[in-house]
Amino acid sequence: MKTLFGPRLAFDWKIVTVTVVSTLLLMVDAYQQLTPSKGFDRIILYLLIPLIIILVVFHESPTAFGFTFGDWKAGLILTCIAILLIAPVLWLAAHGGAMKDYYKSQVSGLPWNTFIDLFGWEFFFRGFILFAYARKFGPEALWLQAVPFALAHIGKPEVETLSTIFGGFAFGWVAYRTRSFVYPFLIHWFVASFTVLVAAGLLG
Repeated sequence: MKTLFGPRLAFDWKIVTVTVVSTLLLMVDAYQQLTPSKGFDRIILYLLIPLIIILVVFHESPTAFGFTFGDWKAGLILTCIAILLIAPVLWLAAHGGAMKDYYKSQVSGLPWNTFIDLFGWEFFFRGFILFAYARKFGPEALWLQAVPFALAHIGKPEVETLSTIFGGFAFGWVAYRTRSFVYPFLIHWFVASFTVLVAAGLLG
């Protein structure tokens, strides 16, 4: 039906909610400090708030958004393969000037600090956003969730940021394949911790 402003628009309200909320949460994270720890901020913003929306607003189970172990056998195999492939690349990259300068001072609190920082972060991208979009857009959701993931890295070393559109897709594929955010989280946790250790000179 046409109106004064053209054809009537019909939106999927859950897609709109996920898109608007995820964008606002990324902005709040960039501009605000809610707790003494940025990691705890991200647990609130990227884990607790999405879970509340899923449960209270959508009236759905978090398992439908990857909050489950999913296909754990495939997940563990993919996690091990990814770590073996990524480790040599990270070892070389983290010795470089920009990566080393950025990460060498973040060794304090490992591996807990990277765990708390990335657990909510991975559920946000590889759970909340990915599985909401996958219902509407199918496999295209792998690229759609990788875009805000890459943009959220602006300010980090250039070589890392430029790679994140592809890394975000790869993390998304692991979640999509296993129906779980857990395995991209484990891979990302290794990536972050290993990078800091190499940059700090603790692994040669």
